Amino acid sequence: MSSPIDTSAKALRLNLDGSIYGTFAEIGAGQEVARWFFKVGASSGTVAKTMSAYDMQMSDAVYGDCDRYVSRSRIRQMLDHEYDILCERLTKLRGEETCFFALANTVRARGYKDTAECHGWMGIRFQAEPGGQANDILIHVRLLDDTNLAQQEALGILGVNLLHAAYYDRGDLETMTNALMDGLDKWRIEVDMLKVSGDAFAATDNRLCALQLVLSGLTDAALLSKDGGVLQPSEEFYKRPILLQRGTFSPVTLVNMEMMASAQGNFKRSIPADSREPVEVFEITMNNLLSKTGEVDKEDFLRRASMLQACGKTVLISKFARFHRLAAYFARYRCAPVGIVLGLPLLESLFDDKWYEPLDGGILESFGRLFKAGIRLYVYPVYDRETGEMRKVENAQIPHKNRHLFQHLYESGQIESLVGCGSEELRYTANEVREMLEQSNEKWKTLVPPPVAELVG
Repeated sequence: MSSPIDTSAKALRLNLDGSIYGTFAEIGAGQEVARWFFKVGASSGTVAKTMSAYDMQMSDAVYGDCDRYVSRSRIRQMLDHEYDILCERLTKLRGEETCFFALANTVRARGYKDTAECHGWMGIRFQAEPGGQANDILIHVRLLDDTNLAQQEALGILGVNLLHAAYYDRGDLETMTNALMDGLDKWRIEVDMLKVSGDAFAATDNRLCALQLVLSGLTDAALLSKDGGVLQPSEEFYKRPILLQRGTFSPVTLVNMEMMASAQGNFKRSIPADSREPVEVFEITMNNLLSKTGEVDKEDFLRRASMLQACGKTVLISKFARFHRLAAYFARYRCAPVGIVLGLPLLESLFDDKWYEPLDGGILESFGRLFKAGIRLYVYPVYDRETGEMRKVENAQIPHKNRHLFQHLYESGQIESLVGCGSEELRYTANEVREMLEQSNEKWKTLVPPPVAELVG
């Protein structure tokens, strides 16, 4: 892997490339991206215009009305306006030899005596070749520095990285994604959504953009919509009840669907009447995507995501191996209540001390973080082939030293038992269904939702 190019070198390279020319429009954190191009010299090679419609009325006069100024809709308005006016005014003069671009950001940076979350949207609309069609890269970023000045600096570096990556790294998704963080680290910037469009990205599946953000460490979790698109987590989750199921989903089975359906009744009783509409989420952790070689099989990931989305489900990709980290993630968006649906075998494994050795407080620290966040576990029974019965939470096999802890959580209602259906189709694990599929045993089709059977064939 080659060494990252520093920010000044990137800005100068763009300035000296006579074929790249465009507009910078920045709201909320100064003109920090454009500043780099003036700072390194030869900026007339890249900069057609810079502007900051910082006042709300001025912003509306230029870009049109909007409900929120730091939003996906506003960044699209900015890109539409700036790119169109650039092409309108300059195409006749230099359109045959120039790739035009508009780079925009709208940001809520740290204010005076301000402790609210700082975040923003950044995007670029660009031509990959002179006279070519427009292509877009859109990202959502969380600004994690403590001061306004540091956040401005980080945003400026990110903007240079984005423009440079659009022109020089777009042919490889991993390279392009990694390049966004050159000169930065995860303590300063989190990019939790990346979406591309246009002919330059015709071969790129945006679900892989979400996966790559997690793989490259730009975020710990990314979100996919029911229709195969990518979502920005705060837009989807903020102050909403969340019911989540963790699993491998390889393949998605009728048991997965029944687990969620069984938990819905219990969960709805915990939702205040004035709450927003609850969200059902199916989570795939990175550990569950690792192949035998230790690498993530991206095609396998797409298959699993496609199955869940064919069933109309929202998909979360995460690095949250431990449950308490998942709880902290949802606490960020003030989600309440939050329920996690899991099978009895997974619940039993949670009470094994070996998973908590890295924590100073062991299992008590992990469970303290988990249940302090208001999480409730909904546990689906497992079919016991030896007895022919469904084994429920009441019969959970918990290590003796942690039995009192389990009993306390169960009696206090933080662990709830679900009533399983005893039908034949709900007695098979995903591993057993996958084995049938691999062995061309047609019975597997009766053990998965119809959309999955149709998709897999």
